[in-house]
Amino acid sequence: GGLAYAIDVSKPIGERISALALADTGEAVDAAKSYTVAGWASVNEGTEGPQIWDVLEAHIRKIGTVRLEPNTSVTVTGI
Repeated sequence: GGLAYAIDVSKPIGERISALALADTGEAVDAAKSYTVAGWASVNEGTEGPQIWDVLEAHIRKIGTVRLEPNTSVTVTGI
């Protein structure tokens, strides 16, 4: 799941993100459609549930070693 996109950090704010697509299918996000999104931990102060930082820390302490696959859903340029 998730979104894939390209970001060019050398462009002005509001023009940096392009090629926004659904990561699983590569289908371009359609501005005329509605999408439902979900998250698994809060990043905002004052919201219910544990902060994502606490969830992540507890998980890493539990498993000990983190192995990540390369993330190909985001392309960064302009650095």
